[in-house]
Amino acid sequence: MEALVCVEPGTLRLEQRPSPLADPSHVLVRPRRVGVCGTDYHIFEGKHPFLQYPRVMGHELAVEAVEAPAGSGIRAGEIFTVNPYISCGHCIACRRGKPNCCVRVSVLGVHQDGGMAGVLAVPPANLVRAPGLSLDQCAMVEFLAIGAHAVRRGAVTKDDRVLVVGAGPIGLGVVMFAHLSGASVAVLDRDAARAEVARSIAKVSTFSADPQGLVALRSHTAGEGFDVVFDATGSARAMEMSFDHVTHGGRYVLVSVVNEAISFMDPDFHRRELTLLGSRNATAEDFERVITSVRDGSAPADRLITHRTDLRGACADIPRWAKDKAGLIKAIVEIG
Repeated sequence: MEALVCVEPGTLRLEQRPSPLADPSHVLVRPRRVGVCGTDYHIFEGKHPFLQYPRVMGHELAVEAVEAPAGSGIRAGEIFTVNPYISCGHCIACRRGKPNCCVRVSVLGVHQDGGMAGVLAVPPANLVRAPGLSLDQCAMVEFLAIGAHAVRRGAVTKDDRVLVVGAGPIGLGVVMFAHLSGASVAVLDRDAARAEVARSIAKVSTFSADPQGLVALRSHTAGEGFDVVFDATGSARAMEMSFDHVTHGGRYVLVSVVNEAISFMDPDFHRRELTLLGSRNATAEDFERVITSVRDGSAPADRLITHRTDLRGACADIPRWAKDKAGLIKAIVEIG
């Protein structure tokens, strides 16, 4: 089979690899659509903290079942979205219903090879039916579920003023589900085009990350700050600066991950009695919420697709997109 391999940081290569051996406990699937996300760009750039090379990327997946274990209830030809977080089922996180942060979690396309290939073997429990969704929409469920999970971590309600810092795909997922939770939502981003996308998918106020925009942002809450702030920038500096946007008694949710330390002023943190939360991956509950919201049209996933390629074209396109993200929100790799 063909597979797109990140051999080392900065090097992608299309290789011929043997198809996975049929594991009696796994389903063989054929990836049909693969979303390209910030994680993939970080892998290509050598910035991902949890990865070893070489690696076949791809964890935002729409797949077609090819061969399934007897008794699994899965039929060849069925279309699924994929929960790419393969958990152990036994550790303390799994026992407490948090397989998304399993002690031994193995994420497709990160800790093990992912879906930018002709065939993939997946545990049946990680295949999620998404009736009524297109192939494109199935490939977008995972990153939207990260946004939905972050909003749930932040316990967002209709009474909250929410700020989302960073309007990339993950940030836009947070925007969607914070808006669906009834909150008043503002978006801070230095890219005016991305801010415009946020306005197109939800009723939000947008602010630029320049001195004038920051003054306007502070005025937006009469200097009080926001009840819940989400960082989705992937920038340590932005993560540190956004502590200043959280109101007294507020919550700050770190959705993005960086491979470096971040710091904050402890006296100020205590003075305002802030709550700092990490949000990692998503759970089955989040996947189901996204599938329902995409199907009923309240989460307009299709509007986020800006670029397309195929497996061979991705060798050149992913490096180009990593270097210049102008106009890029979500790229889809079509396979087959």
